[in-house]
Amino acid sequence: MPIEIQLPRLGWSMEEGKFLAWLRRDGDLIKESDPLFTLESDKAAQEVESIDSGILSIPANGPKPGDTIKVGQVLGYLLAEGETAPEVSPADSGRPADWDSLAAESRGRFVESGPEKKSVGLPESAGKSFPSSPRARRAAKEHHVDLSTLSPTGKGGRIRERDVLAAITSPPIATGFKKVPLTSMRRTIAARLMHSRQTTVPVTITARCDATALLALRQQLKSATPSLQQSALLIPTINDILVKLTAAALRQHPMLTAIWADDYLLLPESIHLGIAVDTGAGLLVPVIRDVDTSTLTQIATQSQKLITDARAAQLATADMQGACFTLSNLGSLGVEAFTPVINPPESAILGIGAILREAVPLDDGSFTARDRFTLSLTFDHRVNDGAAAARFLQTLRQLIGQPLPGLV
Repeated sequence: MPIEIQLPRLGWSMEEGKFLAWLRRDGDLIKESDPLFTLESDKAAQEVESIDSGILSIPANGPKPGDTIKVGQVLGYLLAEGETAPEVSPADSGRPADWDSLAAESRGRFVESGPEKKSVGLPESAGKSFPSSPRARRAAKEHHVDLSTLSPTGKGGRIRERDVLAAITSPPIATGFKKVPLTSMRRTIAARLMHSRQTTVPVTITARCDATALLALRQQLKSATPSLQQSALLIPTINDILVKLTAAALRQHPMLTAIWADDYLLLPESIHLGIAVDTGAGLLVPVIRDVDTSTLTQIATQSQKLITDARAAQLATADMQGACFTLSNLGSLGVEAFTPVINPPESAILGIGAILREAVPLDDGSFTARDRFTLSLTFDHRVNDGAAAARFLQTLRQLIGQPLPGLV
């Protein structure tokens, strides 16, 4: 009997993903655990492995690269020798087999009208495509919303009251505008931002730093370029140095790495730091592992690979998990200070601003030019008080002023 190849749920909130490509050809012999296809979901591209064995059959009318597919949707089949695969039809879209009957039940109370039955108080098209909750039907009736025009967000593809209310509150599109469809990455980013807002008590504090020693160290590393090239080592960036110094400061103030777990706090044994990366399509946060025990060169190597993979949409989900603290650097874009958003389940994030040449007053009343920049620390006030966060920033500023001890 043909074995269906379905899109699995790869995360607790996953409902759909973007099909990227088959990794095997039609007719190939597939063994259990062989990679079958690549999928983009939750902002990451990853390979999906086979859980069975057989001969791969890729239907002509199956998903194409770039298609959005739902969890449970049939993509192809694994066949025994001599078996023929059925065609993939719209019914194989991951919906329950009795979807139409569920939709019919969701239309509410019916009355007889000749040989046919019609719903009472709802638009004739209501519920044709998706089932809906009683509260959604009441809201649709009250506000004259056609349920068949809505996209469901409820469990199992069910239209909820909030879907109806969202349709009511959405402003009409004015002349001269066009709709831009939301990508799965943008939806995931939005969901995580809302989760951060709803589950943390964020407070942001800022501090100015002298970057003179930091820039001098970077120049020393660049001056060693010939020998570094011969040994195939990377030149660490300013951000790489700040990542290492942040880990050193976090070792002295470990509560900034704590995770809120309702009845207790979790403190990580190792310091893995996230770095925010602008990919053009959206923000990704890959994770540099064991920063506190890694050399500056090892950090630079990890960082460059993660940034390259992020911008090439080749990050695995595992590459973005396990961080205890995140750094977001907008200095290259000329931003001086900003309010970074905590990346749950972490409890703090550090924003790094642009380095600017400024006039700094001296004790004798004269001025001197110095390179300075702003650190913006957002922390969850449930986990840390303002004084604890300020002490962390104070330590980090001292390390930036004298970076060499913090790089050991």
